[in-house]
Amino acid sequence: MTATQSRNSQLEACIEACFKCLQDCEYCISACLSSDMVQMMANCIKTCRDCTDLCALCSRFMSRNSDLHAQLCGVCADACDRCAAECEQHDSEHCRQCAASCRRCAESCRQMSMAMAA
Repeated sequence: MTATQSRNSQLEACIEACFKCLQDCEYCISACLSSDMVQMMANCIKTCRDCTDLCALCSRFMSRNSDLHAQLCGVCADACDRCAAECEQHDSEHCRQCAASCRRCAESCRQMSMAMAA
């Protein structure tokens, strides 16, 4: 595998991780909004919204090979870490699934950010 193929493979994996995280966060938001304890889940909803927005933006920047995607991946990793930490505080299955997806996305984005900085 050439360096270009390896980079493209890493880029594709990170884009996929961002999309999966976006989907799981959107599902978590919907489930939280539908719960009887919606007020108690306000911070979860807020952190998930930040995460979905950044995952979507990060995916677009990587897809067009923007010169800024490495920096954005770093910000996205931070948002994913924050969202995971929030969701891990809750017992619901949708929050656990969201947290796991956020952790995977954060790791992929961090690797992408470091690879591009090197």
